[in-house]
Amino acid sequence: MNLIIDVGNTFVKLAVFNNAILIHKEVVEIGSILTHIQSIKEEFQPIRKVILSSVGKLGEFEVAFIKSNFDLLILDSETKLPFSNLYETPKTLGVDRIALVCASVKEFPNKNVLIIDAGTCITYDFVNAKNEYLGGAISPGLGMRYKSLHNLTANLPLLDINRPTTITGNSTNTCIHSGVVYGVLKEIDGVIEDYKCNYLDLTVIFTGGDSNFLSKQLKSSIFATSNFLLEGLNFILQFNSNE
Repeated sequence: MNLIIDVGNTFVKLAVFNNAILIHKEVVEIGSILTHIQSIKEEFQPIRKVILSSVGKLGEFEVAFIKSNFDLLILDSETKLPFSNLYETPKTLGVDRIALVCASVKEFPNKNVLIIDAGTCITYDFVNAKNEYLGGAISPGLGMRYKSLHNLTANLPLLDINRPTTITGNSTNTCIHSGVVYGVLKEIDGVIEDYKCNYLDLTVIFTGGDSNFLSKQLKSSIFATSNFLLEGLNFILQFNSNE
C-alpha cells in the first residue's frame, strides 16, 4: 500500500492507496500531521512507500520522521514523470499541476486532455495525444476574486461564495456574486471552447475544491472528479517504484 501526502498552505491531504484503488482519505491541519500519519501507519499495514507533494511548507523534523518510517519520494522538478514536459520553465511548474497531468496520462492515454483545477487559483493544463505537456494558464479562483474586490476597494463587502440567480444584479451583493461567479463560468467555458477549436477530440477534466459548485453551471461537457490529484500522485509513486 502507498501513502500519499499532499501538503497545502494550511491543510494536508492524506490518502492510502491499495495499488490504484483509494481506500482512505482525510484532511488534517499541518500541525497534527505526524499524529495522523502514525495512526494511518498502524491501521493500514503494510505501508512502505510514500510520496510527498508540498505546495506549502513542511518542517525538517516532519520530513525526517517520514523518511525514517517509510521509503519516501519527494515530488519535484527532477522526479521521473510518465510524460514529456515541454514547459519552458519546468523548475517553476507546481507539483500539484504535475500530479494532475500524470493522472490524465494514466486515465486518458493518447488523448488530448485539458485539466482544469478550480481551487485558490484556477489552473489550466494541457497534455496532447503525443503524451506531451505543453503548459496552460493560471487565473484567480473564486475566493481570491471575492477577496480582491473587498481588499482593493474602499466600500465593497467581503462575501461568501454564492450562486447568482440572474446575471443582472439589483444590489451591491448580487452584483458582486454575478460578476465573480459568471465571470469564472464564462472564462472556463471560453477556454474550453478555444481548445476545442484546435483539438476536436478534447477531453476536459474538472477538479479542485470549487469544482462541485461550478461544474453543474458550466455549458461545456466535462469529466468532474474530486480525487484526481491524489490519483496522479499515486501514479507517480508507482511509476518511480517500477523504474
